Amino acid sequence: MNETEADTLTATLSPTKRQLLQKIQGQLHKAVTFSEALPEMEEGLLQFLEAQRITVYQNGRDGQEILARFKSGLELHEIRLPLSANSIAGYAALSGRCLNIRDVYQAELLSQIHKTLKFDSSFDKRSGFVTRSMMVVPIKFSAPLLGVLQAINKVGGDAFSDQDLQLAQLLADLLAKKFHEEFEGTDGPYDLLVNKQLLSREKLDELHKRAKKEAVTLTSLLIGELKIAPELVAASLESYYQVPFLRYDPAIVPPKRLLRKLNMSYLRRQLWVPLAGEIDEEIVILIDNPSDVGRQMEIQRALPAKKYVFRVGFSEDILQYLGGGSISSYLHGLAGKLEEEDVEEGESSDEGMETGEVNENENTIIQLVNRLIVDAHRAGASDIHVEPAKGSSPSKVRLRIDGICRPALEIPSTHIRAVLSRIKIMARMDIAERRKPQDGKIVIKLKGTPLELRVATIPTIFGEGAVLRVLASGGALPYDNLNLSERNYQELDRLLAIPQGIILVVGPTGSGKTTTLHAVLGRINTPDRKIWTAEDPVEITQAGLQQVQIDHKINFGFAEALRAFLRADPDVILIGEMRDRETAHSGIEASLTGHLVFSTLHTNSAPETIVRLLDLGLDPMNFADALLGVLAQRLVRTLCSHCKQHYKPSESEWQRLRNLYGEEPFAELAISQSDAVLFAPGGCSKCGKTGYKGRTGIHELLIGSAEMKKSIALRSRVDQLRSLAQKEGMRTLLQDGVAKVLKGQFDLQQLLRVTSEEPA
Repeated sequence: MNETEADTLTATLSPTKRQLLQKIQGQLHKAVTFSEALPEMEEGLLQFLEAQRITVYQNGRDGQEILARFKSGLELHEIRLPLSANSIAGYAALSGRCLNIRDVYQAELLSQIHKTLKFDSSFDKRSGFVTRSMMVVPIKFSAPLLGVLQAINKVGGDAFSDQDLQLAQLLADLLAKKFHEEFEGTDGPYDLLVNKQLLSREKLDELHKRAKKEAVTLTSLLIGELKIAPELVAASLESYYQVPFLRYDPAIVPPKRLLRKLNMSYLRRQLWVPLAGEIDEEIVILIDNPSDVGRQMEIQRALPAKKYVFRVGFSEDILQYLGGGSISSYLHGLAGKLEEEDVEEGESSDEGMETGEVNENENTIIQLVNRLIVDAHRAGASDIHVEPAKGSSPSKVRLRIDGICRPALEIPSTHIRAVLSRIKIMARMDIAERRKPQDGKIVIKLKGTPLELRVATIPTIFGEGAVLRVLASGGALPYDNLNLSERNYQELDRLLAIPQGIILVVGPTGSGKTTTLHAVLGRINTPDRKIWTAEDPVEITQAGLQQVQIDHKINFGFAEALRAFLRADPDVILIGEMRDRETAHSGIEASLTGHLVFSTLHTNSAPETIVRLLDLGLDPMNFADALLGVLAQRLVRTLCSHCKQHYKPSESEWQRLRNLYGEEPFAELAISQSDAVLFAPGGCSKCGKTGYKGRTGIHELLIGSAEMKKSIALRSRVDQLRSLAQKEGMRTLLQDGVAKVLKGQFDLQQLLRVTSEEPA
């Protein structure tokens, strides 16, 4: 729970509970240790949570168990629980999950949480106390576990509520700060080194970046380059993870009886190794990050035991226990011919993977990812979706082809994490971070053809998912291939001859706006014009353009690029997107000072674009003066030319087309029912049995005429702007689509997928 959430929750408390909370805070502050404060504050904790009993466990220093101390008479007693699914509190400690259980005696409820989770009723049998409802909340400060708060039986109620669970989390946060002070813990694995002034925070951040870029560990840079003693680095890791550190000792040999149950390449990839113990008993695990809950759960599945003793170690030492191997090879995976490129420097590898060829010496994961990229490129996919599945179910991979997702293959549950790690390595991402979304980029060559993939990973309830956007580098589409109607072609051509003003291309994500803009720029790209573009990302390159890549990490956005362009003697400027008032205002100002400006917006239609920009706070008069035109578009799947089937439209279908276009303007199409021929999808090997291959555009072009400028200045409504534009010759997306249905480019079903069925 962050501070804002905690403050909001505290503000909603009753005066009585707020006083109790303040009292608990005071008692914690005064006490030297939590154990000293517990007897005095126990009653307040019970009242605050309205519970019959409360137990507070603290993490053992050895990282193998949690323990709670309490007095009975003059004797001090302890409850010790292993970090495992053998107990409710132990499972909460291991998994990091908050639990609210209505009845601990209902085995079905517990198995839904974890299949091996059980309630130990021996205490109830000995004491006569009957446990029913239970809340269990991990006590954490940053990542490492510090303890567990357990409340039993709601006073005057059947079970604890969700609000009770929030109150327990609030208490757990207070206890975490106290435990953190007691353990003298740090907020990061290397903070102790910073505190001892062995390096600065800035230097640590710099080394983090270098470690990722150079495929080395941070510890190797700290020890090898900064000459920090390994013992101090080990002490820093101990301070953060709160478990003992263990260096490589050749006298310690991982038991073969345990290793036989595991795959060595899996262990090298996961960076952990069992050093001692027996199945179903106690096992000692050496791992580079003991707070990684995901790996802890995997360890439990792979090596079931009653107790797990964790030790933290250097990655290099773990690999030595596993038979050697460099950390660099771990970070990069086994080298295949599909090579990553230094995308920051924008260089291209001279050697690329030949399409369709995979080195037989590559391991399964390398081959799988290579094949996935090759097949997606060959199929003309725009996106690759890697989607995790529940439990042991295979994960799905789907390709988006012509705007539609198609199943491609299934990845076994045993391979999916390795596949995602390989993708993240290629995209220069942090492979250890699985809890937060990440973005990256892969640049490769396939038979000498450069190929760029934008990668986004997102954590889901079943694990990480990834989407790879395929951006094949290439030139601009010819202007004549935009499939503009005759009117739109001539009018847009006329607007391009005007030396100043603004032209907008609008539509949803994936509607082809960038392709259209580059086709338009190709039309006016002559030696006598200086053209600057700011794009995110640069997908299409053209000789003669000065193209700039936006980088939000260094606060270089569209507005900053536009300001820079205006100092660089431009004739034409392309701004990738008008996302905010500052960018839109700067674009309008640039168009009013003698420049031809192009940009995009995510709007549904041309008239709506005008209202959206005015809502951003633009001056209506200035915008009206600057506007040359707005081109709205969509992409529609086209019928496969090899298998499409022609037929004569029925009376009802013909009338529907007339209604969609509009009875009055339909005459301009100059086609009768008797002459009309429509087409339907077939299905052949060329189109993957779908009946569709490729996409084309439908458009509506609003012109900034004198009447339109006057209407904009008066802040007219969308329907008024649309009516005026249609009066002046604009045909809507739906009308343009109907005309192309009658030309046999696609069928009505595909048109209605991307437009409203009812005419505006």
